Amino acid sequence: MSMASTLPAMRRLRLSPTLTKYIARQFFLSFATFTFAIVAIIFLATVVDLIDRLATKDASLSLTLEMALLKLPHLSQEAMAFTVLFAAMTTFWRLTRSHELVVARAAGVSVWQFLLPVLGSALLVGCLTVTALNPLASVLLSRFERLEANYIHNETSFLAVSKTGLWLRQADRDGQSVIHATRVSPGSVLLHDVIVFRYAEGDRFQSRIDADRAQLQERRWRLSEAWFSKPGEASVYHEEFDIPTDLTVDKIQESFAPPETIAFWNLPEFIEIMDAAGFSALPHRLQLHRLLALPMLFAAMVLLAATFSMRTQRRGRVGLVIMAGLLTGFLLYFMSNFVFAIGLSGTIPVVLAAWTPAGVSLMLGAAMLLHLEDG
Repeated sequence: MSMASTLPAMRRLRLSPTLTKYIARQFFLSFATFTFAIVAIIFLATVVDLIDRLATKDASLSLTLEMALLKLPHLSQEAMAFTVLFAAMTTFWRLTRSHELVVARAAGVSVWQFLLPVLGSALLVGCLTVTALNPLASVLLSRFERLEANYIHNETSFLAVSKTGLWLRQADRDGQSVIHATRVSPGSVLLHDVIVFRYAEGDRFQSRIDADRAQLQERRWRLSEAWFSKPGEASVYHEEFDIPTDLTVDKIQESFAPPETIAFWNLPEFIEIMDAAGFSALPHRLQLHRLLALPMLFAAMVLLAATFSMRTQRRGRVGLVIMAGLLTGFLLYFMSNFVFAIGLSGTIPVVLAAWTPAGVSLMLGAAMLLHLEDG
């Protein structure tokens, strides 16, 4: 076959910019509609839940609404994969029902070319979710958890890890103590190069303790080689010195900033700081890879949507096929959470736990589409 005869066929196989924009616009319209609906449902459910939890806390309605709004971006991000799935299924179902897909395929456009605008749009949504929505959701969720700890859980301990080391605040019967340590021995709560600032009621500075080590024991910190200082008095040396505490190893681990409250851009640095401080950064490393795999998961949702919604007119069972597609999406969601939980336990590598759901979903969608369309 000559080059001149093959050029018209190649032109027919190319997806025109007009059709590309049209399909992408249809997807974004469906995506915006479902996003608004899902966000509204999430907001109402969150408000009802917070009203129930704050019923005995004498909290105002404005505080309840504020906390619901602070948590809303995080919950919306968690539901984004379903939003993409619903939007893609609706887009393909509309194009199939109006026979636009049939006309496009008769003009020489393959299913894979037809999918490109929606796949590209889903990848764009995934990238924006990771790079823009996630940082905003992390900041707001952090503020929500501080309000939740104050009004619901009545927590008084605070722990943070920075480049300067570990900072821990605790309350005891004499007031509050702020503990700083440059590092922690792996596998135990043994602090090194410790400084303790003790405050009486009203945040009035009371004393300072400089110690070589601090070991967490039952209901106390055991400080070794400690110098006890008070304003206007000479420092006193203690070979061992005890500070009361109600902290435990589990409470300290739980006091770290949850991975969901740290923005995508800050996760790599936070992981390095955690490793340097001697604490496990497994949940944060898993969260980082999970976010990196999010665009691939959205693309997999598009392939699954195409598998179910593009065949409804041929099979004549619209409701049943769409329900099967939604059920598949929910099963993949629960599989993702299950694999994620296994990854948190350290049973499987972090990369495998984070990327397996997206990879399996993508291969499953591609295989089903190849089987249905190409035989």
